[in-house]
This record gives sequence, structure tokens and C-alpha cells, in this order.
Amino acid sequence: MAKKVLIVYAHQSSGSFDAAAKDAVVDILTAQGCTVEVSDLYAMAFKAAATADVVKGNLKSAENFCYLDESKLSWEQGNLSDEITKEQSKLAEADLVIFQFPMYWFGVPGILKGWFDRVLTNGFDFSQDEPYCLETFKDKKAMLSFTTGSPESMFCTIGINGDINVTLWPLQNGILHYCGFQVLPPEVFWAPALAAAKDRKKMLESWRTRLQDLLKEEPLSFTPLDWFDKETFQLKPEHISEEFGLSVGIHLSNPLPSQS
Repeated sequence: MAKKVLIVYAHQSSGSFDAAAKDAVVDILTAQGCTVEVSDLYAMAFKAAATADVVKGNLKSAENFCYLDESKLSWEQGNLSDEITKEQSKLAEADLVIFQFPMYWFGVPGILKGWFDRVLTNGFDFSQDEPYCLETFKDKKAMLSFTTGSPESMFCTIGINGDINVTLWPLQNGILHYCGFQVLPPEVFWAPALAAAKDRKKMLESWRTRLQDLLKEEPLSFTPLDWFDKETFQLKPEHISEEFGLSVGIHLSNPLPSQS
């Protein structure tokens, strides 16, 4: 059966390197028989702020508005705004989700952060009561594909920006893994704006090569949920005896494997 792919794209310019990376996904995966849809956030004028207009009906508590609670209730009642419902439908249908963006301040552009805040609502793709446990997206894959403004040497374990794996931990674990996605290794385009034309071409060629077998790739591994106590959400004593840190987020004061 043909796979469905969603690209959540956050760049203002159609002439950017990010646009070229996005277009490569459309070209390669469409040629493989996939159905590829693009949410072009800037072209859509997607609203980033999580406000009360997410609800089409009456608010549960207008005076003490809480987006987490109101969006959950509206999702349960089918009263979310059309903009959010449409994006959630795209997610529900997708087998693979690729987030394409330029890194801003060691994170994502505000418009993409707003997409995460508004579209990934409580109940739809995560459970506040059972973190990491909702299985709605357990068969879906997701990944980050992004450009940086700094070269790779600045994002290594001894670089001034720190290990890129640490930088990506809030996104890959705190959003994608938290929501139950199988997380594929990221595609990092190191400082294309500083690179020569021939090097930018090589970056895109490497990406296009990877895309040929992207759907067959194995996801990253995260610490198994049953290694944690169900009440404290801390590692059980029997699992605190590793030579290296279990993951970027849980390193147990031990060293991290280089480029893990």
C-alpha cells in the first residue's frame, strides 16, 4: 500500500536551501508512489499563538483560560477550529512526518513551535496522565530535517555550541517520542549559507540518496518505558548501572557515546 507523507515546512522563501530540501522529498517519495502533502506554514499564514480561538464553541472557563484543558475538551467534543482540525487530519493519515525548517536560536522557528503547541493537543496525540504511553502514533515515523547557521564543528561534544544530540533532545524526545512517534535520525544540513555551491549540491545529493530508502530506516532507540517506576517516573535501581548514559537526556553522570 502506498505510504502517505506529510511535510511540515517552515521557511519564508521558495528560493531557500530548506525549500530545496523539501522539494527533494516531494520529488523522490512521489516517484516511489507515496502521496506527499505539504503544510507550508508561512504560505498558510498559520497562527502561532495558542489562544481561545482554537475553540469554535463556548469555553469551559473563559476567565481562567487553559489551552491544555480547553483544547482537550474541544477535541473530545469536535469543536476545535477548522485550522487545527485540518492539520490533525493530515497527521492522522500520515505514515511519515518530516519537519523541514531552519534552526532558530537552537530550536525551531516560532511558527513551527506554534504548530506543535496548537496542533498536538492533549488527548489527540499525547496523554498528560500517561506520558509517552499514548499509542495513537505508534506506527508512524517522524523526523527533523533542518539547516543550521553554524558548522558541524561547533555542535560536537567539545564544540562551543555543545553536542547537537543535546540540542535536539527537547524536540526528538520531548515532542516526537513523547507523542509516540517512531523517531528517525535527523537530517542536518550544516550551515549551507556558509558553504560553497558545490558543497550545497553535495548536501542535497546526499539527502536525495537517503530518501531512496528512508521509509525502510530503523528509528532511534529511547530508554524503554518499563525501565521507569510508574509512580515516580524515575529509573528503577536495576537500570542505573550503565557504562555510558542511557540517552542524551538521562546520562547518569556517565559519559555519552560520541555521536550516539
